[in-house]
Amino acid sequence: MTVYAYLRVSTDAQDTENQRIGVNNKALALGLTIDKYIIDDGVSGTKEPEKRALGGILRKLKAGDIIICSEISRLGRKLFMVMEILQKCMNCGAKLYTVKDNYELGDNIQSKCLAFAFGLSAEIERDLISQRTKEAMARRRACGLHTGRKPGAKNFHRKLDGKAPIIQKLLSDGISRRQIAKKLKVAPTTVNTFVNNL
Repeated sequence: MTVYAYLRVSTDAQDTENQRIGVNNKALALGLTIDKYIIDDGVSGTKEPEKRALGGILRKLKAGDIIICSEISRLGRKLFMVMEILQKCMNCGAKLYTVKDNYELGDNIQSKCLAFAFGLSAEIERDLISQRTKEAMARRRACGLHTGRKPGAKNFHRKLDGKAPIIQKLLSDGISRRQIAKKLKVAPTTVNTFVNNL
């Protein structure tokens, strides 16, 4: 049996440390020891699991394994994505515990109902946020205000111009992208985009 802690933050303002504390406390309450921490740092929940560190867990899951995460929305922001992840856990006999929701999801009808309900809630929340953002942008445009990137703002190429060797060295030394961003005084998303385009 392997116990995985899955942590995901999608913005600069969020911090994996808060999630880590909650997950550690949950494991302690369950009498479990976490074997591996899997972290998706600065990654959106709309991104397919296979393109996140989460995909690595799902490929290796076996009967008796356990995943502990902060809440069900950390797995994904789309209903069918969450359902697919939970289905993989159920099919191989793995369990999923959430900290904030306080759920244990396994291969039973109650878990399937809960997975559907919370997955749907996460998708509705995402759609509402998206709709509010679009409405706010439309209001700004109607008032003649600027939308999008600030005039003169640097793109990730200009911000990190000539820093590719430094970034590659730090990555090879096991430094996280978030820590690299702090060292270079840029946003983690800037480092993510730069690395993905190397």
